[in-house]
Amino acid sequence: MRNSNTDLRIIRTKESIRDALVELIDEKGLEAISVKDITTRAKINRGTFYAHYQDKFDLMTKCEEEIMLEMSRIAKQNFPDVIAALETNSPTLAPVPLVVLIFEYLNENSGFMRAVLGPKGDLSFQTRLKDFMLKTLYGNDVNAIIKEENLLVPGEYLVSYIASAHIGVIQQWLNNGMKESPQEMARILSTITVNGPFFAAGLKK
Repeated sequence: MRNSNTDLRIIRTKESIRDALVELIDEKGLEAISVKDITTRAKINRGTFYAHYQDKFDLMTKCEEEIMLEMSRIAKQNFPDVIAALETNSPTLAPVPLVVLIFEYLNENSGFMRAVLGPKGDLSFQTRLKDFMLKTLYGNDVNAIIKEENLLVPGEYLVSYIASAHIGVIQQWLNNGMKESPQEMARILSTITVNGPFFAAGLKK
């Protein structure tokens, strides 16, 4: 029972630290935040903070890694559904289940994602997010969606285009206050990605 209570306390402490980080990024920007700011906002002592993180950058890195690890898990579990959806060749594409799940996860973590992807957040996160998408879509994994032998253009340029476009759509959604549901955003992104921006703009049938 003691271990269970201890684990729960650790989870709650880390949540308080992360919530404090998000609030402070919105208010001051990542560069201006100190560990003292975080501990004061989270209502913990410095020793508690340093029991889990080396500094604010270690905190940020671990939070970002947690987000990408979970998105990777969601992606790998749902790759077969993506392939099946792509093989339908339907111009009125239903939302790909994987994209719905990703947007639902982003919605659950919207405070952190909006802060870290915003102008006051961690500018290097976008680069790491692109690298993550590169490995997920076009890695050495046998389950990678993009296969070398099928490419019509160099893979790194294709994945860079896809990653930048996806991150841009996610940022726009977060900045707009997430007015659209995860299902609607999945439909929008699936239509643009699978059929192309000219199709989505009504310029190509």
